[in-house]
Amino acid sequence: MTTSTRYVDHVVVGGGVMGSATAWQLARRGRDVVLLERFAPGHAHGASHGTSRIYRTTYAEPEYLDLAQEALALWREVEDETGTELLAVTGGVSHGRRDATAERRADAIAAAFTARGIAHEWLDPAAAAERWPGLRFEGRVLHEVATAGRLHADRAVAALQGAAAARGADVRHEVAVRHVERAAEGVRVVTDGGDVLARVVVVTVGAWSAGLLGGADGGLLGADLPLVVTQEQPAHFALRPGATPDGWPAFTHDVGPGTAWPSGVYGLATPGEGVKVGFHGVGPVVDPDRRSYRPEPGQLATLRDYVRTWLPGLDPDAYVPVSCTYTTTPDSDFVLDRRGPVVVGAGFSGHGFKFAPAVGRVLADLATAPDDVSAAERFALARLAALPERTAS
Repeated sequence: MTTSTRYVDHVVVGGGVMGSATAWQLARRGRDVVLLERFAPGHAHGASHGTSRIYRTTYAEPEYLDLAQEALALWREVEDETGTELLAVTGGVSHGRRDATAERRADAIAAAFTARGIAHEWLDPAAAAERWPGLRFEGRVLHEVATAGRLHADRAVAALQGAAAARGADVRHEVAVRHVERAAEGVRVVTDGGDVLARVVVVTVGAWSAGLLGGADGGLLGADLPLVVTQEQPAHFALRPGATPDGWPAFTHDVGPGTAWPSGVYGLATPGEGVKVGFHGVGPVVDPDRRSYRPEPGQLATLRDYVRTWLPGLDPDAYVPVSCTYTTTPDSDFVLDRRGPVVVGAGFSGHGFKFAPAVGRVLADLATAPDDVSAAERFALARLAALPERTAS
């Protein structure tokens, strides 16, 4: 075993999409940065693998809209730097039951779109079904015309790591971080291959965040990190004869309370694999090191029933299950914060992937800023102390 010690400006622990984006952002500023990833390239143990993630900007909150719009331009920069196609614009549709709360949120999103010049239109369910015959709709349908689509997840992670390495980052796979501790120099990151000393560590390890950062005394952050890790179970469904993936927008369906479905539903076409469809954040709670990777039969049956009911362009009997993790805060907002020499990015699951290059910029800002600074109050670690813990599914 190697016992060498290296001193750098920054260590990024966790080479999923957020850590890879952070390493890229730091390297493009000329920082000496090491990215450590526990698993081999392209692994399927976390939340950044696979071929498809939704990109969309359907948020009313300015913090998220700012990040989404910034990310769109940054994804194009990564494509230009690496010569890799990552983001395909397909348009996106959102629909669902419209109680008073849902109507207010839909109106707020449309108002935010209008204020920022984001192209959109409203359709009634019949008009939407005529345009996209593979889907059924209910309620008003918001069509995001030119700023929604599909990201290729595996290629995105590889491209960010490649862009970081091209700018001087030291990208290391299959390096397990055993411990992180504060040191006179800033932090000491202990691995099987030796220690790395750095002024600042950025921790973006997804489902492993609480385990690496927590502890009885608040751990490295000096505060609890109340995250729930679930194993989510979407599936790729085959298109019915005659259908093509080109006719499918990214979509979300707010099914509302009192239905047969356990949550809202999302989906998007995945060329070569069919259409990915999944419930949102209702999988079983898991230890990320002791996952089954197998779908829960009852939830899979319910997902197939949903496809049978709402997606006439898909075959509910022809599917391939997918397994990934969600790591979620009690309020589903991100954690983007710094305590001393420790920066943390966590709680991205369910809607974070699209923001990655912008989140990487935020985490790089935090890593190069004075101690104890948050990206925004909404993303501050301190807010979590006042929230009730999320009830496990």
